[in-house]
Amino acid sequence: MQTLYDKIWNSHVVEYDVKSDMYLIYIDRHLIHEVTSPQAFDGIRAAGRKVMHPEKTMALADHNTPTKDISVVKNEESRIQLDTLLKNTLEFGIEYFPLGHKNNGIVHVVGPDLGFTLPGTTLVCGDSHTATHGAFGAIACGIGTSQVEHVLSTQTLSMKKSKNMKISVNGVLGIGVTSKDVILHIIGVIGTAGGNGYAIEFCGNIFKEMSMEGRMTICNMTIEGGARFGIIAPDEKTFSYLKGKPKTPKGELWNKAVEYWKTLKSDDDAVFDKIIEIDAKDIKPTITWGTSPEDVISIDGVIPEPKNDTKKRSLEYMGLKAGMKASDIKIDKVFIGSCTNSRIEDLREVAKIVKGKKVASSVSAMIVPGSYVVKDLAEAEGLAKIFTDAGFEWRNPGCSMCLAMNEDKLKPYERCASTSNRNFEGRQGYLGRTHLMSPAMAASAAIAGHLVDVRG
Repeated sequence: MQTLYDKIWNSHVVEYDVKSDMYLIYIDRHLIHEVTSPQAFDGIRAAGRKVMHPEKTMALADHNTPTKDISVVKNEESRIQLDTLLKNTLEFGIEYFPLGHKNNGIVHVVGPDLGFTLPGTTLVCGDSHTATHGAFGAIACGIGTSQVEHVLSTQTLSMKKSKNMKISVNGVLGIGVTSKDVILHIIGVIGTAGGNGYAIEFCGNIFKEMSMEGRMTICNMTIEGGARFGIIAPDEKTFSYLKGKPKTPKGELWNKAVEYWKTLKSDDDAVFDKIIEIDAKDIKPTITWGTSPEDVISIDGVIPEPKNDTKKRSLEYMGLKAGMKASDIKIDKVFIGSCTNSRIEDLREVAKIVKGKKVASSVSAMIVPGSYVVKDLAEAEGLAKIFTDAGFEWRNPGCSMCLAMNEDKLKPYERCASTSNRNFEGRQGYLGRTHLMSPAMAASAAIAGHLVDVRG
């Protein structure tokens, strides 16, 4: 009577303290980057400790790295962080893929790219969107800097166990509806606090039919629904995606791994603390209108009347008025990228939309692949040329405008159609206005100069 989350959690318990209700959990995989790791290494050094299992940690430069000209990191703080990450990984023997390396990119894209992410494992990173890796049937979550230090030092982490929530989506998705629309719709249903204290397992035929890229988009935004963990049971699609990747098991070890991975599913009689069921036919191409991922409407909808002061402030910040059609919202910029939607499948969808067309003269649009693996593949398939011919900027991998820690950011009051995961005030630049949507929707908006229904 165990859920998938229960099975993986229970197999990783090192110790349990009844009084505090805290578990010490073994951590199989650890991803680090330049922003949240420096203080952790300082703490290890000050305590005279070593990294317990350097081979279980992988480091990447991604958060505040330039995506246009990578030969020069203009921002001094960024340069210091990158130099510090290089120094720390060399000192403690951790594998590091620096800016420009063939395996560099966003941590949550590179992990799956290389097969570092595996079913049945526990994986952590000092980044809130680590739940992405749950798409492979792993327990994955974001952690703070002090916890990064604890994992590096002990390969364990002290945590409370989450309750179990099941979100089932069944039926048939309409034309133009993608995984991004599904997760935005789900967040609209449960709210940004709906998943607080839960691990969410996504079930139903819709998730079974999704590609691995689609599943990663779903799990990536679990945190926006308040849950720390998002997870989908591994299946043949998972195994096929991972087979032959650089860091996956090989030969007989692969066969044994797959045999175990096939057991990773919730028991038929598993008990969930909360169950939410959604009919796929109710999901349409979706956008956000406000400053929270729960502020969603379908593209054929209108901006709602604010229900409280928070929503009223959100509407004012976004420069919108209740009753306005979503399709009447003009945009200044388009950002296609981030750990949510920068994989090869996303780029292929964009290419279908923009091939033979031109970005509106009033719009500045950029596409930032999630890794060099993705970038090289997109160039080999001719996608990059389609983008540049249409008037998009084709950049190097990185987090880019998702969190605007480098030169890629909105100017005050600029409005952006974005494939990223957060539309908070100032998230993409001071006073910038962000509308979240799918890659296909963002591509369509770039051509039209305003938000537009991808269904035509």
